Amino acid sequence: MEKDSRIILDASVLAGKPIIRGTRISVDLVLDLLASGWDDSQIVEEYPGLSREDILACIRYAQEIVRSERVYSTDPRGKITG
Repeated sequence: MEKDSRIILDASVLAGKPIIRGTRISVDLVLDLLASGWDDSQIVEEYPGLSREDILACIRYAQEIVRSERVYSTDPRGKITG
C-alpha cells in the first residue's frame, strides 16, 4: 500500500486508528461525514484544522485498503476453496 504522509497510525492516539497527521481526527470520521452527504467545504468549516488535501488523503487511504482486500471462498467446514 502506498503510504500517504498525511495519514498516520499511532498506537497512543485513538487506539491506533488511522488519523490525519497533527490531529486526533480519524480517517473513518471523515469518511462517515462524506458518506452522510457532507462536502469538503462543510468538513473544513466544522474542522478548521483540516484541509481539502487531508480529506482527499482519507479517500485515497480507504481506496488503497479496498484495493488490497482479498475475499476467499470457504466450504461449510471453513476450508478455503478455489
